[in-house]
Amino acid sequence: MKIICFGDSLTRGVSVVKGRLRILKENYPASLQDLFSQKETNDVTVINKGVFNDNSELMLSRLEKDVIEEHPDFAIVEVGGNDCNFKWNEIVEKPEEDHQAIVSLDRYLANIKEIVTKLQESGVKPIIATLPPLDPVRYYQTISNQYNPSVGNWVSKLGGIEHWHGMYNYHLNKLADELTIPKIDVRSAIKKAGDLVNLISEDGIHLTAEGYHAFSKAVYQYLVNSAEEKTV
Repeated sequence: MKIICFGDSLTRGVSVVKGRLRILKENYPASLQDLFSQKETNDVTVINKGVFNDNSELMLSRLEKDVIEEHPDFAIVEVGGNDCNFKWNEIVEKPEEDHQAIVSLDRYLANIKEIVTKLQESGVKPIIATLPPLDPVRYYQTISNQYNPSVGNWVSKLGGIEHWHGMYNYHLNKLADELTIPKIDVRSAIKKAGDLVNLISEDGIHLTAEGYHAFSKAVYQYLVNSAEEKTV
């Protein structure tokens, strides 16, 4: 069985450690491969196709090369955190103007639907991963330090980044249900895995090695349970 983990920096394995951006070897696809390797009858290959700073528009543009041409059995699609984010530098320059998310909600959902459809037409089984949780306090600290404290005030008037993040996740879940596409609720799984201070990295948006392991366990358990149900 061949699995491609298709996503953004949370699939790639990005984390912030002691103030520095790092790509962890203990990313969720690597951890997922380790979990399968512990099984006696292991015939599973997991491939990491995560790209830092990617959004659904960019993922759609590389879908053919990175996924379809690889002919996997499954593609786990994880994306949304960059779609619902904002261009903070533009907000700092023009805080009184209206600003939109990098990829609008409607466009985001259309992109996900197109990705799913193309995968299915190519004989690949898509699985949607929900958006992992974030830590809004540490996230605001990060963008305030990087740009200007005023960005926190600006986004709070729109309900806060957690509102936007949650809204995209809600509609992603709804779309997966409408399309009857399998989904893995990694958001809830990570929240249940322990203290988010230890699971989410310093920037408030990426995960720690422990957080990525919780991510991989949720994916692994889903795939194992699905395989067992088919053999019953």
